[in-house]
Amino acid sequence: MEPEDITPLPINGELDLHTFRPNEIKTLIPDYLDACMEAGIEEVRIIHGKGTGQLREGVHRLLERLPEVASFQLAPEWHGGWGATIVHLRQDASESSAD
Repeated sequence: MEPEDITPLPINGELDLHTFRPNEIKTLIPDYLDACMEAGIEEVRIIHGKGTGQLREGVHRLLERLPEVASFQLAPEWHGGWGATIVHLRQDASESSAD
């Protein structure tokens, strides 16, 4: 893929995984969360869809290992229900990783 084919993601606290391949989430999600932290965004909504649950489970396994994630849970029904996950980012993660 040529660099000009890449459309930058808006850093707005919402990441819709429908346009990405499952093997891309391992780098996409940490990079997106880091960009959100740099932009001062403390809560991120990751839309993984309802489907079979495999993508949701993969997202949750990844989030459990990321130091910048303070907590996460399925979104309230009005915000996507079990088709989205709300991630709360640590306020101090960028400071502690610089030490």
